[in-house]
Amino acid sequence: MSLTRRGLLRAGSGLLVAGAAAGGLTGLANLGITAATGAPATSGRDRPLRIGYLPITDASPLLVAHGHGLYAEHDLDVAQPVLFRSWAGLAEAFLTRQVDVVHMLMPMALQLRATVDPGARVLAWNHTSGSALTVAPQVTDLAQLAGQQVAIPGWWSIHNIVLQRMLRGAGLEPVIRRGASARAGTVELIVMSPSDMVPALAGGSIAGYTVADPFNAAAEARGIGRIHRFLGDVWKDHACCVLLTHDELIDARPGAVQSLTDSVLAGQRAIVADRAGAAATLTEMSYLPQPGPVVARALNQPAGAHAVVHPAWDPHLIGFAPFPFPSFTEALVETMHATVVDGDRTFLDRLDPAAVHGALVDDRFVRTALERTGGAAAWGLPADLTRTEEIAV
Repeated sequence: MSLTRRGLLRAGSGLLVAGAAAGGLTGLANLGITAATGAPATSGRDRPLRIGYLPITDASPLLVAHGHGLYAEHDLDVAQPVLFRSWAGLAEAFLTRQVDVVHMLMPMALQLRATVDPGARVLAWNHTSGSALTVAPQVTDLAQLAGQQVAIPGWWSIHNIVLQRMLRGAGLEPVIRRGASARAGTVELIVMSPSDMVPALAGGSIAGYTVADPFNAAAEARGIGRIHRFLGDVWKDHACCVLLTHDELIDARPGAVQSLTDSVLAGQRAIVADRAGAAATLTEMSYLPQPGPVVARALNQPAGAHAVVHPAWDPHLIGFAPFPFPSFTEALVETMHATVVDGDRTFLDRLDPAAVHGALVDDRFVRTALERTGGAAAWGLPADLTRTEEIAV
């Protein structure tokens, strides 16, 4: 599939915004790719796979797998992962085939497949939880966000979806493209690249943001914000980012896709076994630009330092359960219908929540990877690989 930049901007239904131009194509020259066409410098069944990522802990399994040599252990050649600064830039690179594999926001992956890229396929969950709502130090109650701006990383993100549930649960109304009113109890939501959120909070232009770590940990480390609530405390073990590729890669190189999935699961296990060591890999090998102590805190958030409503859910910890549960996809689609976004949402009218999972997710490879690593029980998953979603604002 070949898409021009203008075509992407039109087709993306509000997804690919100006943020793509502001650092979104960082590092593509190192891949020998012509950004205007998305044409790879090399092609063929044996070329190295190309991974794109944002500098957040959501990408950890992909990056730790590279840093620990796990791809090579699974007979897979992978190029140096390429860092992007915005979800728009990462999505554009994925759509134009400048990268083969990405970690992508689950709602955004669903939107991409439904609107512009019917070949997009989810292979597994990259992680669970790992995000939070961070607010200015003086904000101690959600009601104080009335009349304020709060930043989100993307319209079709679990962050926006869960935040809006939280705001409505507190009697507030999320609005877009109009100023917030304290008297009316409205909160204006704006899209912002994760790397811009901490300075925006420090400068007072926003009252809070919801995003993946380590940007929440970074605000607390700098003393310019505090974590108000972990999103995993609202939706238990929700998927934030998923492992996303294309049908043509699956069809042309199924062995490589299986090795990729095996490697990512190995990366997940390596993180759980040694979170401090994983943080060191991410920072010392320059995958993430944030300071080592901040990344280490993000991967191993202390529960006692924050108010938690559901402590049994361990919402403070980023989790690494790779199986993509159909119940989550169905609940996600239903929840997206109630989410305010700045963009086209008509594609939701064409989606049957009960049928979306089968079209979006190819779980053959993760099922094989699970069996190779001890089965569902070894990962703390239900034996029948089904679950009931738990959401409680």
